[in-house]
Amino acid sequence: MGKLTVRALRGVLVVMLVGTVFVQAGMVWALVGGKDAEDGSLPLTPLRVVTILGMVSVQVAVVCVWRLVSMVRRGTVFSDAAFRYVDGVIGAIVAAAAVWFTVTAINAPGQRDDPGVTLIMGAVGVAILGVALIVLVLRMLLAQAVARDGEAVRMRAELDTVI
Repeated sequence: MGKLTVRALRGVLVVMLVGTVFVQAGMVWALVGGKDAEDGSLPLTPLRVVTILGMVSVQVAVVCVWRLVSMVRRGTVFSDAAFRYVDGVIGAIVAAAAVWFTVTAINAPGQRDDPGVTLIMGAVGVAILGVALIVLVLRMLLAQAVARDGEAVRMRAELDTVI
C-alpha cells in the first residue's frame, strides 16, 4: 500500500472519528437539554440514544481499520494478530445493523400510512448485514493467506536444512 493511499485513508478515518464524536456530543447535549417535540410525533430520546450507540459502532470500525492499515504498512497483516481487528470490524458492522433495525422499529409506528418506508429501512438493514458477510469472506481469505504464508516459511526452513 502506497504512502499516498495510507495518508488518504487515514485522513478519511480521522474525519469519520471526529464527525462521530461531534454527533455523539450533540446527541448527549440534546439528551441533557431534554427539548423534545411537544406533539410527541417522534420518540426523540430513544433515537438519540440509538444514534450514540451507532456512532460507537462506527468508531470501533474506524479504530480497527486504522490498526489494520498500520499492520499493512509494517508488513505484518498476514498474521494471527490481524484477525482480532477484522473480527472487530465484523462486530461493528453487525452492531450497526442492529442499531439500524432498532431505528426501523422505533420509526415503524409512524409509518402506518406508508409501510413501504419500513420495508425499505428493513432492506437497508439486511444490506448492512450483507457488508458484514463480505468482510467475513475477506476474513476467510486472510486466514488462507496466513496459512499459506506459514506453510511457505516451514518449507523454506526445510529447504534451508537440505541445502
